[in-house]
Amino acid sequence: MKRAFVLLAFLATPLLAAPETPLATGDLGLVIERATGSLLVIDRSDRAAIGRIEGLGDLSHASMTYSPDERFAYVFGRDGGLTKVDMVTQEIVARTVQAGNSIGGAISDDGKLVAVSNYEPGGVKVFDADKLALIADIPADGKTIGLVDVPGRRFAWTVWDTGEVYLGDFSGPEPKIAALGKAGKNPFDAVITDDAHTYLVGLFGEKGVTAYDLWSDKPEPRKFLTDYGKTGEDMPVYKMPHLQGWAFTEGQYALPAVGRHELLWVNRDTLEEVATTPVHGQPVFVIAQPASPFVWVNFATPLNDTVQVVDSRTHEVVATLTPGKAILHMEFAPRGAEVWISSRDDNKVLIYDTRTREKVGEFAAEAPSGIFFTARAHQPGL
Repeated sequence: MKRAFVLLAFLATPLLAAPETPLATGDLGLVIERATGSLLVIDRSDRAAIGRIEGLGDLSHASMTYSPDERFAYVFGRDGGLTKVDMVTQEIVARTVQAGNSIGGAISDDGKLVAVSNYEPGGVKVFDADKLALIADIPADGKTIGLVDVPGRRFAWTVWDTGEVYLGDFSGPEPKIAALGKAGKNPFDAVITDDAHTYLVGLFGEKGVTAYDLWSDKPEPRKFLTDYGKTGEDMPVYKMPHLQGWAFTEGQYALPAVGRHELLWVNRDTLEEVATTPVHGQPVFVIAQPASPFVWVNFATPLNDTVQVVDSRTHEVVATLTPGKAILHMEFAPRGAEVWISSRDDNKVLIYDTRTREKVGEFAAEAPSGIFFTARAHQPGL
């Protein structure tokens, strides 16, 4: 009897002690505090910041991506720093300064590789996502931009100086790099569509956008919007649009017009321009509100205190908001119920109900810029 009792007692004892306060990550996110090299950990349910992570270097032009389990964030700093952050423990777990100046990065679809695009020196470096050990160093003849993940453990990127576009396959023991031809003169950024079908490259040195069909065995450049703006005069470009904010909605691309106060609407299938929308200023981010026909737009300095909402069905502005000074970024709750907006010069993050378009919350942040929810872990190109 005594032996049976001991056995039962052993079986009743947990093999692993559960944490005192389990933390689920699905409702969390990070806000970049660009002036202090820090991150705010945020909780969507509480509409609040719940922690701060410091020591990430120069975050003046930073972005990030998440591991598939939503636990780790990979932060790409302007100083060439690649930092791995643990969302649960709220601390840095790995960091390497891998270049002199970097501009962004991506994580492979299996979550095993992290790639960084660099200005100085140019090229792409690929790291093991676990320890940030260097896997591959792919040089380039200039500044590398528009780096995105492509299904099949691949990445695509382009080069400002040469206009060349590349597709790198890292699924085998050795990387295979394919040149896809020139997109055009001075491509300033690129984005992959939400279905990972098309790689879109925006051009600064000439009019137009170039599309690559990544579902094709041999993707080739296809230019469109080559005639836009030829009848008017361009204005100085105060800030380049960020193309990962391009909106895909109602069978259309909603694109920022470089050097103009307007949005360009393009049919996704034919790549023909279907409409233009005059807006408040030079668009920076054009972001689709999930589960709705609306896109939200913010603007370059000096008109960057305003956000406008545009209906993709009518191509008309339906709301104009002035949330605060220097609106740098917007991030939607995954189902679109709220939008979180960073106001750099007011040192605040503001939260709006997307149905009423009324403010429902705010909290303090040190010069906030990018806002990134962990739901991005499950979306191509983000």
